Amino acid sequence: MLDDLKTLEFKRDKLYRQLVSLGDFRLGSISVTFSKCGKKRCICAQKNHPGHGPHYRWTATDKGKTVAQHLRLGPELDQAQKQVDNGSNFLNWYREVIDLNAKICRLRPVLQIENQQELEALKKKLRKKFFKRPGEKSAI
Repeated sequence: MLDDLKTLEFKRDKLYRQLVSLGDFRLGSISVTFSKCGKKRCICAQKNHPGHGPHYRWTATDKGKTVAQHLRLGPELDQAQKQVDNGSNFLNWYREVIDLNAKICRLRPVLQIENQQELEALKKKLRKKFFKRPGEKSAI
């Protein structure tokens, strides 16, 4: 069991070192749109014409709100695409770290309480932390 724990800790340390190599990243996605300007004599008003564009836009959700940024074709779009790709790599890295840490937590040995006095002190501490009186705010 300790060998497995050591192996998992080694893997976690290796994962932590990988974070540095992710570089700049942002979450979200980049979409391409075409739009019609609304002028009756414009070419975009013709049937089967896709509209003006392409227009590139990065969108993401931040604290429940959608945020967006128009991107210019060229270096700005290339940079944003690399950052979004790195964001996807970060999410994969994050999930792997969470899974690995959960395995480590399950395998880590629990410290044993040596005497009754230590046990009573722990019980008192936990009561204060997890139980509250009516009208009292939680300690957590």
